Amino acid sequence: MPKVGMEPVRRKALVDAALRVIGDQGTLAVTMSEIARTAGVSPALAHHYFGSKEQLLIATIRSLLGKLRDDAVAAMKAAATPRERVSALIRVSFRADQFAPETVAAWLAFYSEAQRSEEVRRLLVIYARRLRSNLLVGLRALCPADDAERIAEGAAAMIDGLYIRQSLKSAPISIEASVALTEDYVNAHLRANGDGKYPSPRVKPED
Repeated sequence: MPKVGMEPVRRKALVDAALRVIGDQGTLAVTMSEIARTAGVSPALAHHYFGSKEQLLIATIRSLLGKLRDDAVAAMKAAATPRERVSALIRVSFRADQFAPETVAAWLAFYSEAQRSEEVRRLLVIYARRLRSNLLVGLRALCPADDAERIAEGAAAMIDGLYIRQSLKSAPISIEASVALTEDYVNAHLRANGDGKYPSPRVKPED
């Protein structure tokens, strides 16, 4: 029997291991045994906690989404102005931990799985809606509602697209370049709709 109080620790270890294995292999076609071995537990214990590999993969996606949500909320709360909130959200989307090779590979694998799994698709739709909604929090204070909707859609598409570009080893895009490209897009459209009234705050490169 698992030790009392160890379940949260073991569950997190298995989710972290699933992310590493999926990232290393670039596919969701991994086995529970591979994940359990990476986590340092038995396959039987992995099944005890999650029931099936599919449920462990769902928990892994939820973990990624939860980390993004928490980081976005904290960054937006720390921003002083609507424009700074937009920039904070862009930078959170390109934090170094989100751009780690295994994390990028896992996101791409999840997008592929969404073509077959309704539950995975639903979780990724939640992510897309949350990103768009968070961008709109700042943009609606900076330009008319219709323009804010359009800019939010474009910025979200750039964020997702740059993740895909990151997966192309022959054409890697750095964190700073990804942030700058997305900021340039937002700035250009805000200037077009506000006569340059809302310049971007100065963004410092991450260490």
